Amino acid sequence: MMNRSQYFDYIDEKLHTLASRINSRGKLNILDLHVHSENFYLYFFNELYGWNLSNLNKQLQNVEAIDLIDHTNKLLIQVSATSTKQKIESALNKDIIKRHHSFTFKFISISKDANDLRKMKYTNPHNIIFDPSNDIYDTASILNNILSLDIDHQKRIYEFIKKELGGEVNIAKLDSNLATIIDILSKEDWDTQDPRESINSYEIDRKISFNNLDAVKDIINDFKIHHSRVDKIYSEFDKMGNNKSGSVLGTIRNEYIKVKKTLHDDDLFFQVLENIKEKTIRSANYIRLPIDELELCINILVVDAFIRCKIFKNPEGYKYATT
Repeated sequence: MMNRSQYFDYIDEKLHTLASRINSRGKLNILDLHVHSENFYLYFFNELYGWNLSNLNKQLQNVEAIDLIDHTNKLLIQVSATSTKQKIESALNKDIIKRHHSFTFKFISISKDANDLRKMKYTNPHNIIFDPSNDIYDTASILNNILSLDIDHQKRIYEFIKKELGGEVNIAKLDSNLATIIDILSKEDWDTQDPRESINSYEIDRKISFNNLDAVKDIINDFKIHHSRVDKIYSEFDKMGNNKSGSVLGTIRNEYIKVKKTLHDDDLFFQVLENIKEKTIRSANYIRLPIDELELCINILVVDAFIRCKIFKNPEGYKYATT
């Protein structure tokens, strides 16, 4: 019998594979993607969110902007592989929106990250209910929702996706030192600060400015105070065997190197956090944590790696430790 982690891994893999195929085609073509039902996303969202969606195109031929409708919960859904502000505003401008002004409009990006879209302001001429921060979905946000589900709900989603997309869950996973150190950190009380703190805050601020890290500045400042404790934990961790802390820091650096060619500044930092979270979850020895506790531990590790010169460029003469 599989556990929650294995169900989630299967769902994660299938959704990312589907998103990659859609993204490479530039549009959603259900038949080309060998999906058994043209209503895959309709049934998937109904199962995941408890909605009562139906296919609007079966009710009204060639409806512009809206793909799915839920009369019970008053939802209008556009499912798209094109994730742009223009795409959303075009939908909001259609006459069908005017005819359903008491509904909530939701936009679901099935092939691209939509984090930037959630921060934008939109022209909404018909004043339909639409809150970008809550009503724009993407694969990452959907997976976070699935991660928080109980095992029975995850199993139902797994069975549905298995039926529609095929394949079995791959349970051949490897242990990682990253997951081990996350487990160690999760048992610490991070509401307290080590009185032996020895970081040079001025130098860290210099490195933040040098790398144009405006949005993540607060994250670094919140977690830099734990550097000395992390250093102590790494020292104890290394007593368990050679290359323990070095492999963890190496993993963080490798994820940074992988994405620094395509992302920069704040986006690069956030992507490193996301990649480390994904690597941790995929480890065979990962002991599942509430998502906010997991993200706390990852923030601590990545900020520590930033401080100790493993990720991002250092300004000339950078010395993070006080003497």
